[in-house]
Amino acid sequence: MADSWPPNDWQDVTVVLAVSGGADSVALVRAMTALKAGGKGRLVAAHFNHRLRAEESQADEVFVVDLCRRLDLACEVRRARVEQLVADSSDGLEAAAREARYDFLQQTAARLGARYVATAHTADDQAETILHRIIRGTGIAGLAGMQRVRPLGPATLIRPLLGFRRAELLDYLGKLGQPYRLDSSNEDTRFTRNRIRRQLLPALADRFNPGVVEAVLRLGALAGEVQTVVDRVVEDLLERCVAGARSDSVRVRTEPLAGQPRYLVRELLIAVWRSREWPLQAMGFAEWDLLAEMAFACRENSSVAPRKRMFPGSVLAEAGEGELRLSRVAP
Repeated sequence: MADSWPPNDWQDVTVVLAVSGGADSVALVRAMTALKAGGKGRLVAAHFNHRLRAEESQADEVFVVDLCRRLDLACEVRRARVEQLVADSSDGLEAAAREARYDFLQQTAARLGARYVATAHTADDQAETILHRIIRGTGIAGLAGMQRVRPLGPATLIRPLLGFRRAELLDYLGKLGQPYRLDSSNEDTRFTRNRIRRQLLPALADRFNPGVVEAVLRLGALAGEVQTVVDRVVEDLLERCVAGARSDSVRVRTEPLAGQPRYLVRELLIAVWRSREWPLQAMGFAEWDLLAEMAFACRENSSVAPRKRMFPGSVLAEAGEGELRLSRVAP
């Protein structure tokens, strides 16, 4: 890991380590504490107890706290309000728990003034993520999988183990004689992610390609390269097209979109949405494509596309002369 994230890059700042107690996160903690030879910064473990597995969840917390004590590592713990997770589970309990966990990591980093939040996602997690997105439906950006680095509030989220296979981490822990916790919910094939890990990937490896994980990872890397090129074009279009931008509204000039591929127009609108921090979850391909059609209609005087439409997140789109006006209205 010293090559993928050199200690000189982080040992003088505070780093929050997301630690569940599972093999991957325990390997992250052991590697980070072993690599930190000095510096003015500190490592802080952060454990989010989802309280979804009763005694098992509590045992995970005890294990993490004890591990941190033995490593002389500060440990922040938060316990979830299960009833709140259930109330927020319109996209599934897993999604609600994940969002709560990242909120905890972001808040912890902000309170401690941490520069980085490190999670223990591996190459296997990346392959599973890409396959999951393919199954649900995704674009080029989704095929790129998880970003190695991205903003998380005032800190930066980093995944330093993204280039390592899970088997490598298990071998590392075995050599250290380091125990870890097993999450029984990872065996529950009612969850799509677990079916991908336990059933789909093994079947693909056995029947089609033993190197399927590496093949999926190559696809992700290539998609990431393509998306980098797309992002540069979209950034230029944002500068040329966006006017009168406020947190609750924005005007998109459509003249510069003449001759642009429909795909780039959709990507531009996604970037506009994201820059306003409007909710993206309920926006699918059909919604983005309709927005693009409305943008084209502005400059072509088309009568096919609607001139006015409410989109998920209470965002009103209005196609006028030469511009697409987007505004978020009170629900």
